[in-house]
Amino acid sequence: MQYSISQSQQILARAVAAHQAGNLAQAEFLYKLVLQADKKQFDALHMLGLIEAQRGNFAAGLIRLDEALRVRPKSIDALINLGRVQNELGHSADAIATYNKALALDPRSALAHSNLSILLRQQRRPVEALAQCDAALALAPDYAEAWNNRGNALFDLKRASEALESYDRALIVLPRLVESHLGRGNVLHQLQRYSEALAAYDTALAIKPNEPAFFGRGKVLQQLLHMDEALAAYDKALALKPDDAECHLARGELLNQIGRREDAYAAFAKAFALKPDLPYAEGARLFAKMHLCDWENIEAEAAHLVAGVREGALRSDPYRLFVASPSPADQMTCAQNWVADRYPVSGQPLWRGERYRHDRIRLAYVSSDLRRHAVAYLTAGMFEAHDRSRFETTAVSLGPPTNDEMRARLRGAFDRFIDVGARSDRQIAELLRELEIDIAVDLNGFTENARPGILTQRAVPVQVSYLGYSGTMGARYIDYILADQTVIAPGHAGFYTERIAFLPDTFMASDDGRRIAERTPTRQQCGLPETCFVFCCFNNPFKLTPETFHVWMRLLAATGDSVLWLSDANTTVQANLCREAERFGVSAQRLIFAPRMSDIADHLARQRQADLFLDTLPYNAHSTASDALWAGVPVLTCLGATFVGRVAASLLLAVGLPELVTEALSDYEALALKIAREPEFHAGLKHKLAHNRESFPLFDTKRFTRNIEAAYTTMWQRSQRGEPPQSFAVDPP
Repeated sequence: MQYSISQSQQILARAVAAHQAGNLAQAEFLYKLVLQADKKQFDALHMLGLIEAQRGNFAAGLIRLDEALRVRPKSIDALINLGRVQNELGHSADAIATYNKALALDPRSALAHSNLSILLRQQRRPVEALAQCDAALALAPDYAEAWNNRGNALFDLKRASEALESYDRALIVLPRLVESHLGRGNVLHQLQRYSEALAAYDTALAIKPNEPAFFGRGKVLQQLLHMDEALAAYDKALALKPDDAECHLARGELLNQIGRREDAYAAFAKAFALKPDLPYAEGARLFAKMHLCDWENIEAEAAHLVAGVREGALRSDPYRLFVASPSPADQMTCAQNWVADRYPVSGQPLWRGERYRHDRIRLAYVSSDLRRHAVAYLTAGMFEAHDRSRFETTAVSLGPPTNDEMRARLRGAFDRFIDVGARSDRQIAELLRELEIDIAVDLNGFTENARPGILTQRAVPVQVSYLGYSGTMGARYIDYILADQTVIAPGHAGFYTERIAFLPDTFMASDDGRRIAERTPTRQQCGLPETCFVFCCFNNPFKLTPETFHVWMRLLAATGDSVLWLSDANTTVQANLCREAERFGVSAQRLIFAPRMSDIADHLARQRQADLFLDTLPYNAHSTASDALWAGVPVLTCLGATFVGRVAASLLLAVGLPELVTEALSDYEALALKIAREPEFHAGLKHKLAHNRESFPLFDTKRFTRNIEAAYTTMWQRSQRGEPPQSFAVDPP
């Protein structure tokens, strides 16, 4: 049926009314009637394109909008809608070109400026996005959505207070604009104003249940260690949007934090499958897989991860890369990428170059591990041994709060012990400035519960990385790293953004007052055979690699009366390792898993029943190697290429056992076999360790403390003279 022009106009008006009322089917029918009369009727083509987009049929919408623009190429509205559809289809470059075309036709289109800002932000171009928002607001000062988009761009630029102001301006115009309440929640979370962030997310949810608000609540609650509530929030978010890769990633981090390794791996794998380029998802997935000792295709996956890091992609955080790459260059690149993305310097430093004139050097140790933790077990004696006539010591404890015996001991080890876990990074930095701290020593680096954001504010003259993180932090605001001539290989100083303070003997503190339980349990009580050679390794499962484990299996196969004693782990780890052993013809019964003990003194006592501690590569035993040597168990290591792979060698040299440091896995395997097969040789090593334990530097806490104090003094003196940080070596006492 043919319609007259007037009839077509009447039908078009009815179609628009149906469309506005939300009756898409009726509107579509009427628009198509209009096209029967005129196949090139612009409004009908344009509106049919919008209907397809509203239904999520973006490809079909694209076709209709292209048809409409062939009729009226200079339609600003059609161009803006085309840009939206192109963006939904993932054609971001085309969408940007479309918006620029619209703006070339009408530079005063506030909507085009605002929408273009969204695309630029998606492409990680926040400076350009901000400029487009400002252009939109110059044209329409009360444009709420543009204020919201401006807040988003400022948030990406780490300009939190300005972002908050922009969201508030949007809400003055549209108080129920959900996106701005969400934006406020995100900024307040970033500012560590957690109760206010939760309130903002709750307001957004009261207006409309939505996935981003549940997701935001989950992140805040996780930060507050309300793990059950956080997990419930993530689950609600995923119920609304099952394909949210970012939420799966965050959920995986929570599950990993509470020790649900299998579930964490599943969440990371889901995030990576949904969005392979999602920042840090690939590294999280690989690390979780290593935690399960699931080595299927592990070499290829590690190589893919490392290749991305080398290209500058945000594939992994630096700590997780340790197990994937033994290259110091890769580790520095990864750290620099991570810092630039997560912990850049923003604003003016709190310390402006003042020279403090104190009677004592003011030293602050900043850590989340001042509790029952490996770092505390190593450093407690050093804290107590500091020369209080020369150093005023402050503990800045980041939490989580505990009431264990180590926490109680450390409270008495400092001149001042301050719990700051509930404070923001800015507030903690301001505290350091108010206390006029001369040297801040970060004991976390990029480990769990770390707060590098404190150091970005430059609140003290000298900032030092030590012990908790064995690698470069890639941050120019970290002045020094404490190391020794073994852990940082000759010629490798260029792979550290910090200047290096080389300590004599070893970089690792130890506590020569550490208690070992008086009663040593029998082998039977430990679940070990009475008469056999006991190899052991109490490292975390993620440090085990196929190459090293296969060496161990060959050792077991070659010494039929031996067993391998490992740390207890989840059932998946045990099943995977036992299956791998069987593949090498070694009975799974020869792998014995030691249950965790609440008292470290009891663990040290039972460890005496081991004959030889076998180290791992590329990530060595650190505190576990120190534990073994303190308990009198020889440690066999293979020298790696990076700091994390050279720690055990440092300890062995400091305890006078260089013969247990090998430079190739073949030598490592041959020496382990010799030790297991030659009882007299083994006995000689144990005797030498027992003697050297009392006389060599490794476990001489006072000597170590004087060494590290000498390093601090040199750093302080250079700072007092206004000289920049410089690498140096502390002379042996």
